[in-house]
Amino acid sequence: MTDSPSYRFSVAPMMDWTDRHCRSFHRVLSRRALLYSEMVTSAAVLHGDRQWLLGFDAAEYPVALQLGGSDPAELAAAARIGEDFGYREVNLNVGCPSDRVQSGRFGACLMLEPGLVAECMAAIRQAVQVPATVKCRIGVDDQDPEASLFTLVDACAGAGIATFVVHARKAILKGLSPKENRDIPPLDYDLVRRLKRERPGLTIVLNGGIGDLDAAEALLADFDGVMLGRAAYHDPGLLGEVDARIFGEAATVTPEAAVEAYLPYVEARLAEGVSLAAMTRHMLGLFQGRRGARAWRRILTVESVRPGADAGVIIRALAEVAGSGVQAQGLTVGVEA
Repeated sequence: MTDSPSYRFSVAPMMDWTDRHCRSFHRVLSRRALLYSEMVTSAAVLHGDRQWLLGFDAAEYPVALQLGGSDPAELAAAARIGEDFGYREVNLNVGCPSDRVQSGRFGACLMLEPGLVAECMAAIRQAVQVPATVKCRIGVDDQDPEASLFTLVDACAGAGIATFVVHARKAILKGLSPKENRDIPPLDYDLVRRLKRERPGLTIVLNGGIGDLDAAEALLADFDGVMLGRAAYHDPGLLGEVDARIFGEAATVTPEAAVEAYLPYVEARLAEGVSLAAMTRHMLGLFQGRRGARAWRRILTVESVRPGADAGVIIRALAEVAGSGVQAQGLTVGVEA
């Protein structure tokens, strides 16, 4: 098996959000955070445009691939393909509550079939040399969370799986929307703490409701790692402090420095025909709480969708953020002299 990734801090896989452009942006903010792909179904990997679905820039590394599916042989084949693309981990989604996922017999509904999940994980583990991991909920619908979580984890651990990312909420598949499932079911960190305490040999990463780095640091006293989702996406500036605060490295990355570091990627993708808006949509929250943040968001939102929009839009937006004038003046990419 290859060197294991650090699970101390990761950014959650989020459908329609954590695409390659998002990950490239997050990577300039944190060198150490483990980044995840959007969930990709095993069937799509086998029968779809693999380069489109799985391709990523080397600068994003380390990146984990999250798969959705419930057919062991199909998942194993998709995992091998993902490993060949360079992903550092293959993760199985056993937590997504969307109707689309349920209809395909994968995601959170698999909490009801721990034996099948274990069979899938055994197949993935045998297919690849990189770590095979599970991201799950603590239960679904009327399940007793204590029984469902421990049963699933023990079944997968019996198949040789050692790392589990646990979203510490039930998924209510009957009666709540996917959006409501992110907030309404109560969090149960204590149950996940008990899982770690009683299964000390397993790597347990906590996910769900972690809103900032203060909370993340406190939770690392009890868990092997923390995974942030919406908090990291909507306030990506916090990622600039991850390497220093979570991994003990000296430097932080300022939002201004992140913009400068991201511009070469933006220029390269624009040259390939990618729209500016596809990249700037992930940057909107970068200056959250800063004077000028509203103007930053407005310029990126309005001007990035215009025909011919280039990296100069980002530079003009940066100039509107209080205290960024010096940095903005030094950036000339995409701007006429």
